[in-house]
Amino acid sequence: MKFGTITLLLIQYLLISAPFELLAQHDELETRLFALPDVTFTKTTAPEGIAATYTLKVRQPVDHQHPENGYFWQRVYLQHVGFDRPTTLVTHGYNVPKDIRYEMATLLAGNQLLVEHRYFGESLPDSMDYRYLSISQAAADYHHIRELFRNIYPEQWVSTGISKGGQTTIFYRYFYPDDVDASFPLVAPINLSAEDPRIYSFLDTVGSDECRKDIYDFQTWLLQHREELLPRARWFAKGANLTFTYLNLEQALEYTILEYPFAFWQWGSRCEEIPGSEAGIDSMMSHLFKVSDLGFFSDRDILGYASHYYQAGTELGYYGYQAKPFKGLLKALPTDRNPSAVFMPGHAPIQFDDQLTGNVLQWTQKEGNGILYLYGSSDTWSATGVPPSDQVDSAWFFLPGTDHRAARLKLLNPSERKRFVDTLERWLHMEIE
Repeated sequence: MKFGTITLLLIQYLLISAPFELLAQHDELETRLFALPDVTFTKTTAPEGIAATYTLKVRQPVDHQHPENGYFWQRVYLQHVGFDRPTTLVTHGYNVPKDIRYEMATLLAGNQLLVEHRYFGESLPDSMDYRYLSISQAAADYHHIRELFRNIYPEQWVSTGISKGGQTTIFYRYFYPDDVDASFPLVAPINLSAEDPRIYSFLDTVGSDECRKDIYDFQTWLLQHREELLPRARWFAKGANLTFTYLNLEQALEYTILEYPFAFWQWGSRCEEIPGSEAGIDSMMSHLFKVSDLGFFSDRDILGYASHYYQAGTELGYYGYQAKPFKGLLKALPTDRNPSAVFMPGHAPIQFDDQLTGNVLQWTQKEGNGILYLYGSSDTWSATGVPPSDQVDSAWFFLPGTDHRAARLKLLNPSERKRFVDTLERWLHMEIE
């Protein structure tokens, strides 16, 4: 194929000018970032397809109602694609040690702001005063970031989050319904108590009768053989550098056994993998710790996730464990009530206020428009998911037989994906390729 002189000149111009245009956009972005009040940034290596990436620190009031009470720096990751592209605000629920691109940002071929939750990771105040670790204060953090970047990214905005981050997506939309054009919470529960009983109903009905019986028999056998398990668990803990001061080892082991069915369904274990008693004590223990991690009840996780447990015990809600089926087998945990899965910092009493989550759930049913919900039907947390409502302009997507980790946009079948994209296009007034 031969090219004319004009065509060759055009190709040469594009090859020469494209890098300079990208460089000019980078310079413009940094100029705009410098102009933002109370924001510092460090440029990082951008992955393929992303024009530029930065790690930001955003100065946030500890108490948005009284900024004079002090500030903290919140970690944020920015992925810049273009000033004319949509922006996805990721409302993460925990610490964020590294930048990750979310499905929504990829779908929209747009910018992304991934925000670490207050009181997690590096987003810590000087004093861990838990009074200011509330749903409303966290929502105000995201609103402040949205306001900071409003003029840098004037196109459509979408919020998204997974699990506890998905809860945060819903709460953020509840407090600031006009901040974004659409929200996409994944596998996000709305719990109505510190030990939401809907979890028990789910575990009593999920899967087949045979599988649930195998789970119960497995738990029972382990508790019956506790004296053989304890020394093995002690050696396992030593090898894994696990310490137990919040709970003792015997309590942690009983919790691990009680946690087994919750973790089994949450993380997508298979019924045929449950060993029978003929497998022997070592195989039984190995399977237990593979599904239900003993470290989850060690100082490593209980103290490491103290902020999460505080939120669960005060506003977010959580779950507990049914003790009655194991009457006479539990030795270290109370049997006169269901043991709680909430481990409050410093063993503080649980003082749960159900008013906010109740109001939010009611809002999702009557006023919560522009939200795309995604759940896995086999995920334990779907028990307290937001139920569909025909009174709002929102959409629900359920992936059959899918667990907490696997329930993602990429698993939607073609017709459901089309419904998802069509709905999003209608709300954003744009075409999505």
